[in-house]
Amino acid sequence: MPADLLFEVGCEEIPAKMLAKALADLPAAVETKLRDARLSWQSVRALGTPRRIAIIVKGLADRQPDLDEEVVGPPVGAAFAPDGTLSKAGQGFAAKNGVAPDSLVKKEVAGKKGMYVVAQRHVSGTETRALLPELLRDVAAGIPWPKSMRWGWHEFAFVRPVQWIVALFGGEVIPLSWAGQTSGRKSRGHRFLSPGWIEIASADAYVEALREANVVVDPETRRTDIESELRRLEQETGFKVREDRALIDEVVNLGEYPRGVSGGFDPAFLEVPEEIIVTAMRTHQRYFAMEDAKGKLAPRFATMMATIVKDPSVVAKGNETVLASRLSDAKFFFAEDRKRTFDEWNGKLEGVVFQAKLGDRAKTIGQKIERLVAIVDALGGSSTAKTAARYAKSDLASFAVGEFPEVQGIMGKHYARLAGQPEIADAIEQHWWPKGQGAELPKSDDAALIALADRMDTIVGCFAVGLEPSGSADPFGLRRAAIGIWQILLERGWGDRYAAVRAAAEKQLAAQGVALKDGKALDEFFRARLRGIFIDQGIPPQDADAALAQDFTDPVDARARALACAKISKEAREVFKRVANILDDARGKKLAIGAAPTPTLFVQDGNVEHKLYDAIKKAQADEQAARSRRDYASVFESLERVRPTVAAFFDKGGVMVMDPDPKLRDNRLALLNWFITPYMSIADFRLLGGAS
Repeated sequence: MPADLLFEVGCEEIPAKMLAKALADLPAAVETKLRDARLSWQSVRALGTPRRIAIIVKGLADRQPDLDEEVVGPPVGAAFAPDGTLSKAGQGFAAKNGVAPDSLVKKEVAGKKGMYVVAQRHVSGTETRALLPELLRDVAAGIPWPKSMRWGWHEFAFVRPVQWIVALFGGEVIPLSWAGQTSGRKSRGHRFLSPGWIEIASADAYVEALREANVVVDPETRRTDIESELRRLEQETGFKVREDRALIDEVVNLGEYPRGVSGGFDPAFLEVPEEIIVTAMRTHQRYFAMEDAKGKLAPRFATMMATIVKDPSVVAKGNETVLASRLSDAKFFFAEDRKRTFDEWNGKLEGVVFQAKLGDRAKTIGQKIERLVAIVDALGGSSTAKTAARYAKSDLASFAVGEFPEVQGIMGKHYARLAGQPEIADAIEQHWWPKGQGAELPKSDDAALIALADRMDTIVGCFAVGLEPSGSADPFGLRRAAIGIWQILLERGWGDRYAAVRAAAEKQLAAQGVALKDGKALDEFFRARLRGIFIDQGIPPQDADAALAQDFTDPVDARARALACAKISKEAREVFKRVANILDDARGKKLAIGAAPTPTLFVQDGNVEHKLYDAIKKAQADEQAARSRRDYASVFESLERVRPTVAAFFDKGGVMVMDPDPKLRDNRLALLNWFITPYMSIADFRLLGGAS
């Protein structure tokens, strides 16, 4: 009978971000292991706290099904010697599959040429209890922690030293040893509130048993508890907790039993820009900011304890003391920064390395700033845009950003306003936008131009010196930067700016001794990022591929072409591919294909050649207005009207395109080429599905 499985690994405290990713990835990893073991199940659920990570598998089969399969071995010529006896290869194949040598049969195999040796193999299913020890060890050892550690004299590694293991199937212990521990049914409660061992009866009893021991093992339940505690603190203080889903996501995995507490700070600190205050609270202390009824930052905060204390005011006081120290530093840095100018900061950046591999003439942030100004100028940016570009990176040299890197750009905005340059303030902040896929985009043309210049300079420079992304590794965030470029261009309708900004970036880097050698690799990099955006927007992959195969440099036009591909019927795709195949075959034979046919070479008036020529000519005239306004759907509707005439040219007219007469052949190829070329500029029909 199916039963439920519980597997828990208890350890020292796991960092919150590591735990969140492990819990997200674990169910799929467990399902893969179960599938490989030929075990069926109903559901897999991952649970965990900083001190434990666990899985519960509901309805796990109690044994594997028997397996009857046909295993294909080596070719008959390799499996048998000339005298008809089994060769070493044949004997090895039989032994590997556990069958008698005389049971091997010779037969043809689908997809292969010749005769092959085949074994009929029967494997009896194994009981799940016998499979679980190795399977569970593999699950635990296979969790891909970003960093692992070893302890004691053990050779194995885990995110933190393992303290206990619980392994139960149907309420009975599955005996296994791993990481220096032997499995049982004893887990541990809260480190302070219930520090002893607790016995787990079964998988069904796990969550409630831990709850009674002051451990909320389900992350979603902890999330609900945290949100409830924040609402309680709002009622107690009269202030609203500022929404911060990302901080809740992190706090969920910081403790086993969340309880809220509120504190305050000196209102005098509100003289400092609120972004620094909020950053000091959330990034360094994991405090939630609070605000008044008008949405203005209040001198209050909320935070989560991971336990119950006798006097919460003592905890609040300690939190206030720590925060006061950080805010005092922030206030000091802000005051000191106001004594400096943007030009002084830029002077410091002349010696700060941006990317050493760019070489002495291009490697510093100061040199990058000069490139940004020149790129913005080449793109026709206003004088305000060029000034903003010159000071866009200045705040990187400020004390505030040095202490709180998260406020880069934001502090530049504040300092620009305080310096009497409000016209460049927003552009300085927003040139860092978007900060991620789907994040807010620059609001002004000036900010957008600087954002494009900055990202393109980084991407081209890194590709030029061999720092392009490889596999999943992208240490310089180039994929994110490229996506940001496309998002800005699409949002602003700047279809013609990609080529211009890339050319300007290449020119400025070349002037500083950095030359891009492989433009094709960069093309494919950008094309792949735009393809991903299109697919995320709901465009079918084949339509995106067909449009981007022709041109990707104008993203607005490419998106319009990709969207229009949905209008192309299966019949049109088949006719189009037939024409494309004929032309490709002709090119393969190195035949010259003209751009347009000569009507006087058609065989006779009124025949299918004339009819096709007239239909194409009319379609091209009718399509001009639609093409000029990028109404490609209307262009493809025109194609639908031509399609029957093209089909008749092949199927009813009896026209032999590859005529023995070279003049007729070449003219008919030119006719087909004249027909296909305007549509090929929109999308490569050969990449669309539905065509044989």
